[in-house]
Amino acid sequence: MYDPQAPTGSGFWHVVAADIPAATTSLAAGAGTPGGPHLPDAAFQLTADAGAARYVGGAPPAGSGVHQYYITVTALSVPKTGLGQDASAAYLGFSIAGQTLARATLICPTPAPAA
Repeated sequence: MYDPQAPTGSGFWHVVAADIPAATTSLAAGAGTPGGPHLPDAAFQLTADAGAARYVGGAPPAGSGVHQYYITVTALSVPKTGLGQDASAAYLGFSIAGQTLARATLICPTPAPAA
């Protein structure tokens, strides 16, 4: 989950997971908790912009307008990315570019609280 409107100059990654098996059709509640114990076998979370490998909920700063949260799933031509848990979200995106078969993105507009 990525927020390009976060006031950082580069957006904000709220959670990043990799190596989710192709047959996966849903994730269990709590899949974004620290350590990802509810992720499918072999899947793992990368350290996101809050400095932890876990889901960090959206909390746009008051008065910052509408934030477009991007939730993206990418189908790859390989079963695993070959990356370790120390990879960044940006490096993951770069690494899978040549292996991408399809991608779907949900964009969830979320207004920030009034200032």
